[in-house]
Amino acid sequence: MAEVNGRLAIALVSGGIDSPVAVARIVTDGWSVVCLHCSQEPITGPEAEEKTVSSLKHLRREGGPLGDGGGRIDAELRVVPVGEALSMFTGPASHRDYFVHMKRLFNGLACKLADEVGASHLLTGENLGQVSSQTLGNLGAVERASDRPILRPLLGLDKQEIIDEARLLGTFTISEGPELCDALGPKRPTTVADLGRLERNEEALGGLEKMVSECSEKCRIVSIDG
Repeated sequence: MAEVNGRLAIALVSGGIDSPVAVARIVTDGWSVVCLHCSQEPITGPEAEEKTVSSLKHLRREGGPLGDGGGRIDAELRVVPVGEALSMFTGPASHRDYFVHMKRLFNGLACKLADEVGASHLLTGENLGQVSSQTLGNLGAVERASDRPILRPLLGLDKQEIIDEARLLGTFTISEGPELCDALGPKRPTTVADLGRLERNEEALGGLEKMVSECSEKCRIVSIDG
């Protein structure tokens, strides 16, 4: 992936509405991105991956909403299966922190990919307070799993503003529909993470670094344009 002015980020992309908008914003600002999708199969079906590919294909296409900027989205999507790893956080000690552990795993995987491709930053579609993992009390704990700065271009937007932007880009109808990332989540997730507890939970499962390494071994590459 050719970077522009040294600005290359790993974009964590889901099948939801937010992440394609974040990608579009950062690419418009001159960044290049390599996209990573953390697939929760076999806990969920392939729908999230399919929506992710369709949204990125729409943003990359010639004459699309980003113009020539669409070419700054790498043509290859990295897909890492995480369903089995996430199921390990459903025990009594860690289940309330499930969504924070999930995002920490995602960040760890993105950092490993960043090492491989030379990216300096991560990019997410996170917004303040829309879901439990995005409270101020949890975002900091999520960020501690990253050794790179995290770009969050949607952080100050409300959901309707993001939806409106997705409609303008043409990604909304691709991305709409139920998101299944909460398939294993608790009914009452924590909103203020205890970093020490998170790290103890992860160490009891072999450590976050080990989980990242094992998940990364199963990474596959999907052509966005194919």
